[in-house]
Amino acid sequence: MSQAGTPGSDGPKAPEPTGADLARVALHAARKAARARGDAAQQRKQARRGGLRSGARADRRDPMALGPAINRLLTERGWEAPAAVGGVMGRWPEIVGEDVAKHCEPERYDEDERVLVVRCDSTAWATNLRLLAPTLVARLNEDLGHGTVKLIKVIGPGGPARRFGPLRAPGSTGPGDTYG
Repeated sequence: MSQAGTPGSDGPKAPEPTGADLARVALHAARKAARARGDAAQQRKQARRGGLRSGARADRRDPMALGPAINRLLTERGWEAPAAVGGVMGRWPEIVGEDVAKHCEPERYDEDERVLVVRCDSTAWATNLRLLAPTLVARLNEDLGHGTVKLIKVIGPGGPARRFGPLRAPGSTGPGDTYG
């Protein structure tokens, strides 16, 4: 006995697709191909215009506010510590107090050795600041992060340049140029 639907059998056969069915299948395939070509053309067009456009939601391509943009730049470049120390130099009176700030001011910060150089206007204030240095280092590290400042180097006032006198040689900068 033979099975129905096989060639050479007497049973019912599956209906063959008619012209309308074939046309419907071809139309569906053509629409799908056109949609794919249109998407590719749209992407090429957007790329030529400068990339994809941001929609209604926040996106990484959206403009940033100035504060977050600067913070991101500082982080990417590794400038956090120098920027923080620069902030300390701007807030020096708040950190050390008004009395000390009137007589002592930070000059520079050596990032490699983590040394803050401070110049005082008199030797008395320089001595006073040397005694306060461990407390100031602790306060600065509390504000900036542990280990940012290891040492405060205190410099006293510089002597005035000798500009006149009977024994002055032309072009001389004073006693420092020979005994320097």
